[in-house]
Amino acid sequence: MIPYGRQCIDEADIQAVVEVLRSDWLTTGPKINEFEHAFAHLVGAEHAVAVTNGTAALHAAMYALNIGPGDEVIVPAMTFVATANAVVYQRATPVFVDVDPFSLLINPERIGDRITNKTRAIMTVDYAGHPCDYDVLNDIAKRYSLHLIDDACHALGGSYRGRPVGSLAELNTFSLHPVKPITTGEGGVVTTNNEEYAVRMRLFRNHGITTNHRQREVMGSWFYEMTDLGYNYRLTDFQCALGLSQLNKLAGWVIRRRKIAACYDAAFSDMPSVRPLAVSKDVGHAYHLYIVRLCGIDRETVFRGLRAEGVGVNVHYIPVHLHPFYRQRLGTSPGLCPVAEKAYEEIISLPMFPGMSDDMVDQVIDTTKKVIHGSKG
Repeated sequence: MIPYGRQCIDEADIQAVVEVLRSDWLTTGPKINEFEHAFAHLVGAEHAVAVTNGTAALHAAMYALNIGPGDEVIVPAMTFVATANAVVYQRATPVFVDVDPFSLLINPERIGDRITNKTRAIMTVDYAGHPCDYDVLNDIAKRYSLHLIDDACHALGGSYRGRPVGSLAELNTFSLHPVKPITTGEGGVVTTNNEEYAVRMRLFRNHGITTNHRQREVMGSWFYEMTDLGYNYRLTDFQCALGLSQLNKLAGWVIRRRKIAACYDAAFSDMPSVRPLAVSKDVGHAYHLYIVRLCGIDRETVFRGLRAEGVGVNVHYIPVHLHPFYRQRLGTSPGLCPVAEKAYEEIISLPMFPGMSDDMVDQVIDTTKKVIHGSKG
């Protein structure tokens, strides 16, 4: 089975982790700062804060902005549930906005309709690795005096008008899950140019305590204070060592992802029933996912047929407002975001990861064509 995504681990990654496992510091040690500095430098941000996963990164961003009860945050309907859940963790309310029919990114023209006097922030999602239109989104945020957060969990290595993803919003969040552009096993990062936000998030990831164990060791002190309610969202040193090693390979991996996408684009260009998502000319797509819309054919038939043939396709995502939790909690229902809902019925994610060989790519293409032609009769 060719999976839709998977990690790429080499001997250098393994040795980097082993070196830390043999050191004195497995957590709260020197590799944390080293990884954060390297990550911030890579994306052109002043600060990076490493946490346990992408969901924790989103939660920390909400905390940094003091999002809380009574507040509303604009969220696109087409995303993983964690985007909206992070708002709920702070006892605020996600407000779902429909997406553009061609890219499935948040539709800026729909945002104004959903803004109220309770709205505090706009959360964007660089869906599949395609950066949103940040010049337009930043203008909207400024016009309404709102914060802008980029859920960039798909888009590390991407760019918008020559600017790297990670420097495009007030707060930018990343996932380091195994299927993402780089991995630390599980892990997440938030980048920002705001020092106050960075300080708050470092407090938040460590129970709300003012110092960590290594800082107290250096100072020769045992004393600490908890000044706010935080969480244990600390990333370990050996995970950060893996992340540092992976960062060195990111640029090459993004190039490979784009080459695979170009092969898919060419292969399906003469098939009206298979439509890749639109890509803007002014972005560098990171291609975490390669998503197509299946037109005039049954998605379930194609999904089952491809998996039976060893192609591990997936679907990303069920629109968040259609999940039972949000239907019950917020009273959302079908019809709220019709573009996202229609797209969900048609989309399928083909395998996309830098370790794919040319033979694997050809196999995915040939099998997809075979299954689709078979599904037509």
